[in-house]
Amino acid sequence: MNRMLISAAHKSSGKTMVSIGLCAALKARGHVVQPFKKGPDYIDPMWLSQAAGHACRNLDLYLMERDDIVATFARHSAEVNLVEGNKGLYDGLALDGSNSNAALAKLLDLPVFLVIDARGMTRGIAPLILGYQAFDRDINIAGVILNNLGGSRHEAKLREVIEHYTDVPVIGAIHHDERLSIVERHLGLMPSNESHVATAKIKQIGEAIAEQVDLDKLLALSQKEPLEVPHKAEVSTLPIGEKVRIGIARDRAFGFYYADDLDALEAAGAELVPFDALRDTGLPEVDALYIGGGFPETCAAELETNNTLRAQIKQAIENGMPAYAECGGLMYLSRSIEYQGRVYQMVGAIPGDVKMHDKPIGRGYVHLKEDEAHPWPRPNSYKEMPSPQSSPASGRGGKRENQPLIFAHEFHYSSLENLPPDTRFAYHVERGYGIDGEHDGLILHNLLASYTHLRTIGSCYWATRFVAFVRRRQEQRHLQPTCSSELAI
Repeated sequence: MNRMLISAAHKSSGKTMVSIGLCAALKARGHVVQPFKKGPDYIDPMWLSQAAGHACRNLDLYLMERDDIVATFARHSAEVNLVEGNKGLYDGLALDGSNSNAALAKLLDLPVFLVIDARGMTRGIAPLILGYQAFDRDINIAGVILNNLGGSRHEAKLREVIEHYTDVPVIGAIHHDERLSIVERHLGLMPSNESHVATAKIKQIGEAIAEQVDLDKLLALSQKEPLEVPHKAEVSTLPIGEKVRIGIARDRAFGFYYADDLDALEAAGAELVPFDALRDTGLPEVDALYIGGGFPETCAAELETNNTLRAQIKQAIENGMPAYAECGGLMYLSRSIEYQGRVYQMVGAIPGDVKMHDKPIGRGYVHLKEDEAHPWPRPNSYKEMPSPQSSPASGRGGKRENQPLIFAHEFHYSSLENLPPDTRFAYHVERGYGIDGEHDGLILHNLLASYTHLRTIGSCYWATRFVAFVRRRQEQRHLQPTCSSELAI
């Protein structure tokens, strides 16, 4: 098998374009490619998934235990396994580098291919490469991929310098080409589910990479023996009963879902039924709703126009249908979204209004303490679960008042305003911003809506709990049919 980390000296070097292109090029040659992405990210994985034809998996050294990362990687490994890093090779929150790309490369024994934005560089590229080698001798920088080259003369000079001063092979040399760029937004690349030309763009990038990167050399330098799946003791979880149908918004407005979470929902007994909030005039036959993140503000006019579906969702939530919404989903369920000088009417299930800002309101990793008001059932051993391992360098805490902290992330340019003073919340924010700087997880009827993005990892078994909540709601409904105000659990 093959495995590799595509990293860079710094962010915006072109590693995502290279990673997308490598997935597409290798797939076109008949290889089975499994993409992975380091860190909390939805957009790059969308492109990587489409390019490779397999769902990208996220590997996060801050949110996940080391054994969880190895297990996730080993469980989903294929013939060629490509991990796209985030930021630079040695960048990370911890001073000791324990959550850097380099740390992930060590953990998974990944040969590193360094993407270098070589604009304006000639002889100076040698000390850059030598410095990255010398900084950590345990990192195997197997090759470099030069990007944004000015032409054939520029490429020849760089190859001569690198060959003379270093022992690192040049795997590829990509000439500057505006056609290979992907439109960016504040979260990074434009999501592939919003791009009408995503398929054609991926094909174009793949063909360019195939022409300018030595794929045979890349594969020869990335051959490794498969990793063993580490044994992990199973944590007591909630019992699985009858299947439940959960409607999930999958369209241009909402597409931020982790593949592992979707797997966990299905493993817990959920059938995921997609619906399009932009085009569908009615909900499918479902027992609950899951509306993930995305960019509803850019589709606000279309969401507003679909007033039939908005009214049906509001009625369903007010009637007690269990629902879970994250970030963009929370925005959609609010009364309105103010964006670029206009106010758009939304579902109105949440008695608050969303306002977009020029700078992030909440950004980065989040630590939450679950409050007693949280409506979802807890696994038997939930209160006894150990918190993920922490270290002073990583900045992670442990328990607060014997309650395991939930580690997650947020990234939102919007705020939720004008909430009633008696609003109930499921979480106290220990680190991060959430809804108001202190709380997150708004509770209303059987709805839980937050700016925080959860992952079914560590001490957070949200998928299993949500399905159990839906199932319990169904059981109570069958046993005790009554008016909507009494159906909230």
